[in-house]
Amino acid sequence: MSTRFYKSSYSGANNSCVEVAHRSDGVLIQDSKYTGNRSSQPRIRVARSEWPSVLDLAVSRRSGRVGDLTVDVASDGSSILTGPSEAGDKVTLHYTPTEWDAFAKGVVDGEFDLR
Repeated sequence: MSTRFYKSSYSGANNSCVEVAHRSDGVLIQDSKYTGNRSSQPRIRVARSEWPSVLDLAVSRRSGRVGDLTVDVASDGSSILTGPSEAGDKVTLHYTPTEWDAFAKGVVDGEFDLR
């Protein structure tokens, strides 16, 4: 199955952003800052049925939990996402305030709606 990741249009040309891929079996989230082997890049898998709630949480800029995904938003706007990988292992992704802001703005514009 092909997996094509994309980022928010608010991320600009930098290589630090939340990246998302929509698949028939779920939505994958990864961090573009990862510099290791792409085949072993940490990714969080979210059920398609839970994705709209994840987007609502991102727009709220608050911490919360959706299914197995935990989003911790710090007072400076940075965020930590913790959830299961495709294999079921626990994955933690760290985003800067700028990265999380760009993602949330893209969510507001409908850029990450289910496809």
